[in-house]
Amino acid sequence: MRRFIICGLMMLLAGCSDDLTYAPVADLSAYETLPRSKQQPLPTIARANKPKPNHTANAIPVPNVAVAKWIWPTQGKVLNSFSFFNKGINIAGPMGEPIMAAAAGRIVYCGDGLRGYGNLIIIKHNNLYLSAYAHTQTPLVKEGQWVKQGQKIAEMGNSGTNKVMLHFEIRQAGKPINPLPLLTSSY
Repeated sequence: MRRFIICGLMMLLAGCSDDLTYAPVADLSAYETLPRSKQQPLPTIARANKPKPNHTANAIPVPNVAVAKWIWPTQGKVLNSFSFFNKGINIAGPMGEPIMAAAAGRIVYCGDGLRGYGNLIIIKHNNLYLSAYAHTQTPLVKEGQWVKQGQKIAEMGNSGTNKVMLHFEIRQAGKPINPLPLLTSSY
């Protein structure tokens, strides 16, 4: 019985991880017939001296710090507030109005590949928060670039929509949240 348990554990462990090495186990039936005083200890599982695989080698390092305060990304009147259908706020403004980073972070997306957002910029602020700036006219940043809070990242436009506006979202753990309570009271 003991033989089956040990073999089962060895098989189970062998399938679980690639960073463990195993000493070969001889035929256990001969081992179990020896008196206890003559039995040598069974080989033990030992860690290999090779580094663990880095599954986040292509991940973008972002400091895991809280965002102290968010600033308004642009001046203008709020056209549409956060709702079930509108996952952010829409801010009206003139064509070419500067759009600023609401908080410091790293640009993780800059392009027009997401339908319904036009020219879109996404900033990762930490492991919890992202902000999105949609319908921009002229992006002034590139993917991978670090930006400071208040840094000009784009200009207001109407890409992907029929009016000049900025669609602004804040996402917490991937879920859209109402940005209005987080934004400071003035631009």
